[in-house]
Amino acid sequence: MRVLSVGALLGALVTLSACGGGGGGGSSPTPPPPPPPPQKTLFVATQPVGSVQATVFATQPVVHVRSNGVTDAADNATVVTASITAGTGTAGAQLTGTATATAVAGVATFTNLGVDTAGTNYQLRFTAPGITEIASTAFNVTAPVPVQVTFTIDSAQDVHPISRFIYGLNGWDPAQRPKNLGLSRSGGNRMTAYNWETNASNAGSDYFNQNDSFLGGGNTPNGAVAPGLEAARASGAGMIITMPTIGYVSADKASADKEDVNVTPNYLSVRFHQSPARKNAAFTMTPNTGDAFVYQDEYIYFLNQTYPGAFAAANNPLMISLDNEPDLWHTTHARLRGDAVNPPATQSGNNVTYAEIVQRSVDYASAAKDVNPAALIFGPANYGWQGYVRLQAAPDHNNRDFLEYYLASMLAAEPMAGRRLLDVLDVHWYPEAQGGGIRITGNETTAAVVEARKQAPRSLWDPNYTETSWITQSSTMGPIRLLPRLKDKIAANYPNTRLAITEYNYGAGDHISGGIAQADVLGIFGRENIFAATQWRFSGGNNFLYGAFDMYRNYDGTNGSFGDTSIRAATSDVATATVYASVNAGNANRMVVIAINKNDSARNAAVAVTHNVQFHTAQVYQLTSANSVPQRVADIAITQANAFQYSMPGNSVTTLVLLP
Repeated sequence: MRVLSVGALLGALVTLSACGGGGGGGSSPTPPPPPPPPQKTLFVATQPVGSVQATVFATQPVVHVRSNGVTDAADNATVVTASITAGTGTAGAQLTGTATATAVAGVATFTNLGVDTAGTNYQLRFTAPGITEIASTAFNVTAPVPVQVTFTIDSAQDVHPISRFIYGLNGWDPAQRPKNLGLSRSGGNRMTAYNWETNASNAGSDYFNQNDSFLGGGNTPNGAVAPGLEAARASGAGMIITMPTIGYVSADKASADKEDVNVTPNYLSVRFHQSPARKNAAFTMTPNTGDAFVYQDEYIYFLNQTYPGAFAAANNPLMISLDNEPDLWHTTHARLRGDAVNPPATQSGNNVTYAEIVQRSVDYASAAKDVNPAALIFGPANYGWQGYVRLQAAPDHNNRDFLEYYLASMLAAEPMAGRRLLDVLDVHWYPEAQGGGIRITGNETTAAVVEARKQAPRSLWDPNYTETSWITQSSTMGPIRLLPRLKDKIAANYPNTRLAITEYNYGAGDHISGGIAQADVLGIFGRENIFAATQWRFSGGNNFLYGAFDMYRNYDGTNGSFGDTSIRAATSDVATATVYASVNAGNANRMVVIAINKNDSARNAAVAVTHNVQFHTAQVYQLTSANSVPQRVADIAITQANAFQYSMPGNSVTTLVLLP
């Protein structure tokens, strides 16, 4: 038997232990392998869209950096690079703009990418270090539409308030279209012999010279005028009332249909009451209807008492017109001007004189201002061109310009009166322009008339435009430039007198050409700083006329309006496209532009705006022949520095609302 030493035994035990032999425990589990690194990928969350050659994409691409399929919100470092995928689009095209974007919370947003060459099936390639690249969907780059007209707008130039009173209608009903106007007027031939005590009136040559109750109102003083006056003022609009100055008003409403007052012997004293400027006695709110006198200063007193503060109101004042078209009284109201026998079609009484109109204006205006000095007085309400220049062949004209004489005379009357008597020079304007031998103020819509109608507003201001009319051929011998001409007369003869046109009409109120002319006129009135204007509607439809007002006062159906401050807006082609621009005082974040295309075809306009706020969106509202109500169409994304292009439909008015 072999005996092992102690050392040998210990060595054997160590060997067994190191070999891990035996069937017992004591073994350790194998550790798991380490996790794989996160898999980073790119994902195009927003595809590039709306590319026009050499401009930035309307929709810029946005790329997410993902970790294991989820946007890595902790990634604020990955730089994503964009390029055009080889073999796509047009060979040689270049990507413009900043081609790299650094992820923020895993999102890389590009801001100004574009492609310099038109082409189809472009793709963008997005790469990042250590990350698999990805491509966008295919897109096209279109060639730019040629610019046919340029509009240049500058909010720091030609800045002045726009009078809210230029947006007016004669006999406006706020319950009907158009909405949100600034002024109404109670005027016309009927008001010349209006008896405010009983509401009787005389039709003059408009309807057989009869006295009747046509104006309504019952027997309540001012009853015929009150409903329109109160409705306008309740809607926030001003109101012009007519103060008769002819010296007589209707005494009764007794004429049978088509019965001339001249069937009555001594009709002037029987069928009319004298209507002096002053009562020279105490006023009353219940006038004596049997005393054969109707006092006009008592009428102003009645209004002043019935509507306290109205004559001094800022937004919805009462204002006074000195009668209506006195240059035509000898034909419209011949029974009051000495012609007792001739039928309406040929009647002709005595013409007014320069001296007579001035004296009547002084007498009645001073009487009104003695009641309320705050009352604004409009006069002389001439009917048209021959009234302006010769008071329709007044016997004392002596080849003097009537309006110059009138203004100088009203200035001369001021010291005696102790106050200004004429606040607003007021005329009427029914264009004499013709197209193809036809005056534009009718409803004709032949090509020649339509073209003349669309151009006619230029005679309000344009020193380079000569319309086809007897005025330009026989009087001005060139451009009319009506508004600057009238303002020159004011500056030379009665400075600081304001200007109003309280009757005008450009015809075809139910045709897009009438809408275009009306919209052009409203823009001109605002730009040229006119104080007040009220359009006179003719018979027939007026839907496009109303549409034109809507473009300035209700383009969105919720009283969206042109701004209250006019700024410079210039066009490169005034014959085919005009533009007007505005802001609101104290709010630089909104600009409203009216763009008018007078061409039969669509025209592409380049719009460049100089302003201290960057606009990013243009809301677009259109008036076209398809609909007389403004229609909102797709917004325009303004991706350049306050510059964009807009394709104006043929024969259209567009309201552009520019927003940040």
